[in-house]
Amino acid sequence: MPSSLPLRHFLLALAVVAVWGTNFVVIRQALNHLPPLTFATLRFTFVLLPLVFFLKKPAVAWRNLAAYGVLIGAGQFGLLFVAMKGHISPGLASLLMQTQVFFTIGLAMRLSGERVQLYQWGALALAVAGILVIALHADASTVTPLGLLLVLLAALSWAGGNVTARAAGPVNMLAYVVWASLFSIPPLLVMALLLEGWPAMVAGVRAADLATWGAVLWQSVGNTMFGFACWGWLLARHPAATITPMALLVPVFGMGASALLLHEGLPGWKLLAAGLVLAGLAVNMLWPKIRALRAAAVA
Repeated sequence: MPSSLPLRHFLLALAVVAVWGTNFVVIRQALNHLPPLTFATLRFTFVLLPLVFFLKKPAVAWRNLAAYGVLIGAGQFGLLFVAMKGHISPGLASLLMQTQVFFTIGLAMRLSGERVQLYQWGALALAVAGILVIALHADASTVTPLGLLLVLLAALSWAGGNVTARAAGPVNMLAYVVWASLFSIPPLLVMALLLEGWPAMVAGVRAADLATWGAVLWQSVGNTMFGFACWGWLLARHPAATITPMALLVPVFGMGASALLLHEGLPGWKLLAAGLVLAGLAVNMLWPKIRALRAAAVA
């Protein structure tokens, strides 16, 4: 446990990453009945309603909310849900989505003109090696080439959403996500109608049982409302360098829950890929903190 983080705050952060990690198993269960884009449309509908009537619109431009809503809605979750409908296992999806960290850095540096530092190149090399291990073992039972591509595009969309949210400045993140959902729903609904069709959408909703609706609520209430609100609360009280490394546990929970609940196998190559990607994430997140501690010790 980080020394600067009180036990209650550490447990809260752990609860958030546990929800975010196990969420991939929840997604897979809901896709047994709901078409993926229909599922994504319902997810953001329940994020929007009824909270939009109780949370004040953040003081940001509508175009910023629209960009975030489309990137996170149609981009991140739309593509992720399509990929998880038979193209990638939940455990691998939870791992590959964390590549958004590197996409976020790349986009931010491109916009700011900053140069990538040596340790960031090393971190990226480790993560890319992990992705190559996954690509070399791609098959219908774990991840197809299409599934790999869709999840990486979803991670890129998530990164675009991160950069957009950062441009919004300090805002109530829960209110920001809720109001941005106004712009997530229309493209998802249009895509669902065009690619899945109204009959399949209606059939999916009619076939949905209590567990499926529970998964939809878990997406909106647990993953979004609880997760974003608590994460934002923690970031407001502690340095980002203390909180953000906890996100390294998301794929640990994701792969663990998938293995435990869905009996997803954990062969050596998958563990190697996870180790490489997580090592890259760890180097990227922790190296600046380690360097700062060394500089303080010398001084």
